[in-house]
Amino acid sequence: MVRPEPALAPRPALLSPALDDLGVRLGPDGGTLRVWSGSADAMQLLIFDDVDLDWATETLPLTPVGDGVFEATTPLLRPGARYAIRVGGPHGAGHTFNPQSLLIEPYSRGLVSGSFGDWRSVVVEGSFDWGASAKPRVPMDRTVIYEGHVKGLTKRHPFIPPALHGTYAGLAHPAMIEHLLTLGVTSVELLPVHAFATEPRLLQLGLTNYWGYNSLNFFTPHAPYATAANRADGPEAVLREFKGMVKLLHEAGLEVILDVVYNHTAEEGIGGPRTSLRGIDNRAYYRQTAEGAYIDETGCGNAVNTSTDAASRLVLDSLRYWANEVQIDGFRFDLAVTLGRDERHSFTPDHPLLTAIREDAALSGSKLIAEPWDVGMGGWQTGNFGDGWLEWNDRYRDRVRNFWLSDIDYARRADTAPVGIGGFATRLAGSSNTFSEERGPLASVNFVTAHDGFTLRDLVSYDVKHNLGNGEQNRDGADTNRSFNHGAEGPTDDERVLATRRTAMRNLMGTLLLSAGVPMITAGDEMGRTQRGNNNAYCHDSTLTWLSWDMAPWQRDLFAHTRRLLQVRRENPALRPKRFARLGERIPSASVMEWFDENGRTMSSDRWNDPAHRTLQYLATSTPEHEEPNRVLLVIHGTEAPTDIVLPDLDDAVFVDLWSSADETPSDTHATFAPGDVVALPGASMRLFRVD
Repeated sequence: MVRPEPALAPRPALLSPALDDLGVRLGPDGGTLRVWSGSADAMQLLIFDDVDLDWATETLPLTPVGDGVFEATTPLLRPGARYAIRVGGPHGAGHTFNPQSLLIEPYSRGLVSGSFGDWRSVVVEGSFDWGASAKPRVPMDRTVIYEGHVKGLTKRHPFIPPALHGTYAGLAHPAMIEHLLTLGVTSVELLPVHAFATEPRLLQLGLTNYWGYNSLNFFTPHAPYATAANRADGPEAVLREFKGMVKLLHEAGLEVILDVVYNHTAEEGIGGPRTSLRGIDNRAYYRQTAEGAYIDETGCGNAVNTSTDAASRLVLDSLRYWANEVQIDGFRFDLAVTLGRDERHSFTPDHPLLTAIREDAALSGSKLIAEPWDVGMGGWQTGNFGDGWLEWNDRYRDRVRNFWLSDIDYARRADTAPVGIGGFATRLAGSSNTFSEERGPLASVNFVTAHDGFTLRDLVSYDVKHNLGNGEQNRDGADTNRSFNHGAEGPTDDERVLATRRTAMRNLMGTLLLSAGVPMITAGDEMGRTQRGNNNAYCHDSTLTWLSWDMAPWQRDLFAHTRRLLQVRRENPALRPKRFARLGERIPSASVMEWFDENGRTMSSDRWNDPAHRTLQYLATSTPEHEEPNRVLLVIHGTEAPTDIVLPDLDDAVFVDLWSSADETPSDTHATFAPGDVVALPGASMRLFRVD
């Protein structure tokens, strides 16, 4: 029998009290569970004992209390209790109710797996002694992000005890903290740590979802990243280990940023796993047509429908939980455009959820980083997220790769590069053609590599991807990588090729860490990690993706270069302007930039885009309110032929040599030069001077 579909009541506002206190709240008489479903007509709470998660010991009704909220209070909801919900509702387009399905309650703080691979929610009390620990609150201009994977960072670390390998506790071990502090980064950005599952397709291939972009739940830390002892003790212990990691990193002055996946869930497309939101209110939680077909703007089977208040509130409440109860410092939003799509599925930077995230007092001070694209119509939105947001700058990535790699490759075959230095210079100075004057250069998260794509070493070692191990006949992963193998595909014994690759890595890392904006380093790039040409290693939980800490001499040199570059960035505020610089202008609110050619003369307009002229001297002056005035001169030489430059005539300046990409090992000596001095530059190289 098909039940009639009820009329839809008006939705409450995003921050309406009707949606307050969803999930379990503990009290003196047990716990109260509140669950929202705009279309359900019946809901049950099932309680399981600690041994048998397949058969409920108690079944209780949840009572509708208005505005789509169902509620039950019982002494059985105590810390450690295992529970699930069942939801019944109407049939019809867009509805997928099945009152026999056992579902994860969306606000669960803990999960355990049943014997058939299904899941049970767990009541977590969550108390923790934070002591004197506090968020570091690193200023944006001093922020350096280090993107890594909890397991991959520590799985093979020789100085971390084996019991802590690949765990939250391992990431907070003194050996790992020492590496991060010695390198000089400020903020660790972790690939997804919300509880996630591996797609059935990957399981059939004998692979796994290693990266974690397949969330089961937005409040629960991924249990397999906890130590065996804490996994055995249950979700309370897992959460305690996670908080302990955050506490120790904070005590070391390091921020923790989470890569969060709110744009889709592990339920995939219609017919995929039914674990939670699909069974609670499919029509409210997922984007779909009037006929019930999913509108998949993520490429993952479904898209969370943040044009509904309940879905948006779920995301916002999750962020509040992690920012306050777990003390997380910031969030990188995977496929953030999906979160900003309205009821017509069009992106708007003023979407109520994006506005609420930016303005919510509970998230004040949190770093908010958008991945500004998805795969839907109008999905590329770099530069359009507005005040309060940082954005991954893919245009920066592409231009920097082009300049140092594909342009050099082209020039070898055509005797000249395809373009001049103008577009590269714009990216170097903060991407003013992408971000508004009001947002400034610190809106740009600059990166050359990320978890998704070639590593730095592979970027200079492979012309094409090598993804056969992913089980998709090399069809997956990006085909346009702007990479260059420098004369040999993959491993080689040719020392000339290897030396050129090492210089290219230093040029790429040097550009990243000397550019205006917020730099992001991908973990392992500082020591030349390889994935053997796989540019989409999301499904490999193995030595292919775990960092190796056994470094050859050239890798130790690359680490030393990266460390030196970060030291130089810290010590020279001219490299980290808070606002866009003005060309030659001396006004109180802006820093100053000046551009010179290889002869030390002001750059002429015809040279900016002339492929025959790819040598540039960039003089940057610090933003006025920085701690002290500072000037640097960055020299870029973008062809493989060596050249000489003439240092510009800057009054009685002294040019102090700080760093050169041409050196295999960074120099500890600081030679000085005078205006008008001639400096020799090897082919395809960079050099940095402080101007005193």
